[in-house]
Amino acid sequence: MDVNAAVAAAAAIAGVLTGVIAVLAFRWSERDQKRPTRTSLHTDPVLPPGVDTVLSVLRSSAVVLDEADAVVKASSAAYALGLVRGGKLSVEPMLQMARDTRRDGEIRQVELDLPRRGTGRGEALAVSARVAPLGSRLVLLLVEDLTEARRIEAVRRDFVANVSHELKTPTGALSLLSEAVMGASDDPEAVERFAGRMQIEATRLTSLVQELIDLSRVQNDDPLEDAEPVRVDELVAEAVDRCRHQAGTKHITMAAGGTADLRVWGNRGQLAAALGNLVENAVNYSPSATRVGIAARRVNAPGGDLIEVAVTDQGIGISDKDKERIFERFYRVDPARSRATGGTGLGLAIVKHVAASHGGEVTVWSSEGQGSTFTLRLPEAAAGRRARANRHNAYAPQSLPDSDPEAGDGPSDPGEEADRTTGTSPYDPLHAPEVLP
Repeated sequence: MDVNAAVAAAAAIAGVLTGVIAVLAFRWSERDQKRPTRTSLHTDPVLPPGVDTVLSVLRSSAVVLDEADAVVKASSAAYALGLVRGGKLSVEPMLQMARDTRRDGEIRQVELDLPRRGTGRGEALAVSARVAPLGSRLVLLLVEDLTEARRIEAVRRDFVANVSHELKTPTGALSLLSEAVMGASDDPEAVERFAGRMQIEATRLTSLVQELIDLSRVQNDDPLEDAEPVRVDELVAEAVDRCRHQAGTKHITMAAGGTADLRVWGNRGQLAAALGNLVENAVNYSPSATRVGIAARRVNAPGGDLIEVAVTDQGIGISDKDKERIFERFYRVDPARSRATGGTGLGLAIVKHVAASHGGEVTVWSSEGQGSTFTLRLPEAAAGRRARANRHNAYAPQSLPDSDPEAGDGPSDPGEEADRTTGTSPYDPLHAPEVLP
């Protein structure tokens, strides 16, 4: 009996000791987990609540640095600009700003020009960097890309300077000629001669102002708001009529050809102005007794058929260096000839904007002394595609209903479908009147 009691007491004591040891071991383990280790002392600090969400929606490139200048958080835009490489801020001026801000807590801002990543050219990125403290340990860097804004500002500044110069020339001439008329009041022949010059300068000034208005409308308006199917042969006829008198005085023959019954989708007025500018330039820069050809055709393209309208002349041609700039506003290949013909330097700029706003493009081929070919490419109107489909659909031979506002109004060239199925390249020579020798 006594032996059993002693065994029971010993077992109880052993159980108590085991429980105490287990509790002490558990408490010791918890204390070790809470104790900072060498590794945990160098882990990245946690961003304050909500900062990560705010940084993700900012348009600016964002970088958060800790007290060791290591990157804690960086947006994808910061990596794209090349600000962060290998977990470090790679722009030394910005890194120095961050250190200064961490030291005194002052917000700093500076504009910098950074080399463009991945290019061997001298181009630079214009950025604005702003550094501010984020809590007691972190620093926030926000970088805004100003490259496009500076480019637009430079374009605006050049445009204002060019407009001022272009307006000053005819207005100054009118002022001088008016003084000459007053001084020659007793000489009818001189007055008549000066009056003729005044009329020329006034016409030039009117043309410049009108083209400035046209360019402003092309740049600011959406041409597809008032879009409609436009017959290309009608646009060609209008362009030829616009330049007929001028071509006649220089004995220039204008010939139109290509595929008939083509349609493009767009603003009729803008398209007519663009094609008219191309034909007018061809006439102005062609010598006497030459030919100007206008041809249209359909070409296959991955995104849908395109309509090409090519204007070819036998003029002076364009050098390679000038071809890169001829679509700039107020740029002239031959300033003396432009003054003689009343050119403003805005015609091709208007053509370029009209083509781009209609989802197309304008290109140029030229050889000095041989002539030039300007090609306007525009998407074909959907009405033209549906009309062709109906004409060649054996199960639906009837034409589109007359109530369809986009319906075509007549059959096209019988050889049109054959031309489409021949698999010819979009850059094969146009079936147009031969102009170049």
